[in-house]
Amino acid sequence: MNAAQRHPVIAVYPGSFDPPTLGHIDIACRAARLVERLIIGVYAHPAKNLLFTAEERVKLWRASLLDQNAAGNIEFRTYDDLTTEFARSVGATALVRGLRTVTDFEAEFQQAHMYRRLAPEIEILLLVTDLPHLFISASLVKEVARLGAPIDTFVSTPVAEALRAKFAAQAP
Repeated sequence: MNAAQRHPVIAVYPGSFDPPTLGHIDIACRAARLVERLIIGVYAHPAKNLLFTAEERVKLWRASLLDQNAAGNIEFRTYDDLTTEFARSVGATALVRGLRTVTDFEAEFQQAHMYRRLAPEIEILLLVTDLPHLFISASLVKEVARLGAPIDTFVSTPVAEALRAKFAAQAP
């Protein structure tokens, strides 16, 4: 297939991103280089104990990507329905997922097969997290921040500031 026959590739990078970490940002920036348009889909109501609202998480993404001088082909949306339905609604032909550990691989492998059953027309792109971000997870970052330890090597400056402010506001 030559370039004239190809369709624009729109990809969705879905997740709760509570908060977005440097690992998430790494995956988003790398994925944005592979597609014409990357939509970061912030899942509004996951079955998780959230620290930030969906709107706050989108703001943190925007501030983080400005902080990283990221690509201009990235958009942000919140969604509440199935990821595959959200992807269809924005015209996506691919879903981006990040892999850190063997445990991630097993979970993402299972999820990818579910996505394929629900939306066979949507490809799944699994990107391996860069080595410095291998063991960073949003839940670990929140716990470290809650306990007052430095988090600046795990998240962008805007996210670190938001975490410190959030936990300071919750302090007795």
